[in-house]
Amino acid sequence: MGRDVSQGAFTREDRVRYRQKVRRCLDVFALMLDDFGFDADRPMTGLEIELNLVDSAAEPAMRNEEILANIADPLFQTELGQFNLELNALPRLIERAGFADYEQDLRSSLSRADERAAKSDAKIVLVGILPTLTEGHLVEDNLSTNERYRVLNDQIVGARGEDIELDIRGVERLQTHTDSIAPEAACTSLQFHLQVAPDSFADYWNASQAIAGVQVAIGANSPFLYGRQLWAETRIALFEQATDTRPDELKAQGVRPRVWFGERWITSIFDLFEENVRYFPPLLPICEDEDPVEVLHAGGVPQLGELRLHNGTVYRWNRPVYDIMDGRPHLRVENRVLPAGPTVVDMLANAAFYFGLARALAEADRPIWSQLTFSSAEENFHAAARRGMEAVLHWPRLGDVPVTQLVLNVLLPKAAAGLDGFGVAPAERDRLLGVIEERCRTGRNGAVWQTESVWAAERHRGLDRTAALHHMLQRYAELQRSNEPVHTWPID
Repeated sequence: MGRDVSQGAFTREDRVRYRQKVRRCLDVFALMLDDFGFDADRPMTGLEIELNLVDSAAEPAMRNEEILANIADPLFQTELGQFNLELNALPRLIERAGFADYEQDLRSSLSRADERAAKSDAKIVLVGILPTLTEGHLVEDNLSTNERYRVLNDQIVGARGEDIELDIRGVERLQTHTDSIAPEAACTSLQFHLQVAPDSFADYWNASQAIAGVQVAIGANSPFLYGRQLWAETRIALFEQATDTRPDELKAQGVRPRVWFGERWITSIFDLFEENVRYFPPLLPICEDEDPVEVLHAGGVPQLGELRLHNGTVYRWNRPVYDIMDGRPHLRVENRVLPAGPTVVDMLANAAFYFGLARALAEADRPIWSQLTFSSAEENFHAAARRGMEAVLHWPRLGDVPVTQLVLNVLLPKAAAGLDGFGVAPAERDRLLGVIEERCRTGRNGAVWQTESVWAAERHRGLDRTAALHHMLQRYAELQRSNEPVHTWPID
């Protein structure tokens, strides 16, 4: 939910009017899908990276407002916690040297932001969950000052009607509760956007769902929370629980969670927006002046503001996006499964793998979703989040297979073919997919490096867990700036 809101108290009339307006937007969207000219000639891509701020002691630095003012770059925005920022890369094509352009721009932007952050005695770290966070950091007072976060917090906590329980069982177990959504701020992600045509959206969304588990397994980078080693990608469980508006009784009734993998393969993007309207009550019933029917009949492009706002409060791991650029509407798949980090080159390797593999599977003669049950895709997703590089996933014609073997033997060639379809330069294709290949051959991603480094600090340096996490994060921040992929990082 990127828009600002200033209204905190909503009336019954607000909710009724908003629901009616959302349904009106949905009807207009259906008409547009039938005969409107969406921009899909040359599919653009986009990247969003959520960032952490730490001080010289590797503690979270609650200074994003001050640092944003120093950065003075519209590509950087606030995020939920005061120790978070978000960087939105400029959209672009990935043909030819598109990935190299992304890399140059991201490294330049991050370097400049780091220089500005240093003026506030802080530095930027790209990691799924900041390992030195404690429960004392993730409290309502440390939410960003932008009013939209306070309103969202009030609406989610109010909808639940009681404290939010966190119960994550991994290598160790975390049981606690919170009276705000502040723990969600720990979840710093890497998000990919892929523009698609209306008639191929379902294929790309289904393909993205099918490979979500594979992405998480090889890209995991969030093994620690509140000093405990939990899942390889603890961010998945934390995000699902920290924004859950359902008390136990509604869970028992089968009410859908707002952080949602989904429950079926789709045939149209309309399926997803219709599910949003059918299953999820509004969190932010804010109406705009536009009448989308009048705009459409006048030959204009409806903003569909209420439908888009509602969509932004349903946190699908692969989210449908309707947007307008230069007066033309377009559709995107927003892939939200991965954590930030460890380096820019690691993140771009993840991007190349996703964009290439999604295209190859979406355009395959026999769709993967005709061979893989949706429940298997969801089970793969959570198994991958728990086990990371050691995950065993289910795949058609292979049965249960280690994820590293699946990637090396089956999926990397498909990703390469997909990148060829985008026109990516062969040298860029091989360089970035080579990072994924070596990650799988060595069995080392960000989560593995973090856990091995903490174990080494505990066993060989005699540090307790808290000191070991701080030591690891200091070293992580140093190695991150080298931009060498994480599978090459030494364990000190």
